[in-house]
Amino acid sequence: MSVFVDIAEQVPPDVGRPGKARKRQAKRGWLAKFGLPVVSVIVFVAVWELAALSGTWSETFVPYPSTVWRAFVDLSTTHDGVRGYQGYLLWEHLYMTLRRVFAGVIIGVVFGVLLGLAMGTFTWVRRLLEPWLTFLRALPPLAYFFLLVIWLGIDEAPKITLLALAALPPAAVATTAAVVAAPVGLVEAARALGASPRQVVRDVVIPSALPETFTGIRLSVGMAYSSVVAAELFNGIPGIGGVVKDASNYNNTPVVLVGIFAIGISGLIIDGVLRAAEVRAVPWRGKV
Repeated sequence: MSVFVDIAEQVPPDVGRPGKARKRQAKRGWLAKFGLPVVSVIVFVAVWELAALSGTWSETFVPYPSTVWRAFVDLSTTHDGVRGYQGYLLWEHLYMTLRRVFAGVIIGVVFGVLLGLAMGTFTWVRRLLEPWLTFLRALPPLAYFFLLVIWLGIDEAPKITLLALAALPPAAVATTAAVVAAPVGLVEAARALGASPRQVVRDVVIPSALPETFTGIRLSVGMAYSSVVAAELFNGIPGIGGVVKDASNYNNTPVVLVGIFAIGISGLIIDGVLRAAEVRAVPWRGKV
């Protein structure tokens, strides 16, 4: 009897109760997914508040979180007869910026993916265009933005062109690498079964390249977002980048921080949407 008692005492309490074990595991997963980010935000705000209270830096450099919150409310509402910032509410500035980013990313990603397919499929195309792609990738956006303004004016064309040029290289490089790394065995098997070159690309190369292509698209969105302030240097209002640039001219740090947070949070949301789309489009990633 003592042997059976000892064995029973060593059995974990969740054995025989898989439902409860799954609930505990799901709870831990939820805490890890949502609890830790919330804790990190709370710690960040607390450290920020302490830094402001310490008086080490002027409030121009480190404003209180409450001051930034008031700036957010002012940008989002009409107060004392003033509507938002420069006559536009925060959501209107964000809408214009996202519209520019969306247009630039679509153009850059479409051309980048097509360019990557061509460079990955044909060696001579890769040798011809890869130096130019590397040259463009190495250039900071401000290096050619003023040239775009000279060529295209100060309206929407140079902004969208800049964002497209920033988004193109990551998509092209990722797609090229993915196409080159397509499984040779699958490609040869498809050819042996009588598949045409177009069918090989469509049915073998593209599906195998999709995971890395999605990574390139996410990087393209990040590059476009990192270039949005540069893109909105001229005639950027309405636009978050224009708000940040204009507020910085007057050392209006709270408004600058509101703009930065708006860009960062919207970028997180868009990246989450892209992750969800990747899971649906490439369910086999990490499983084969």
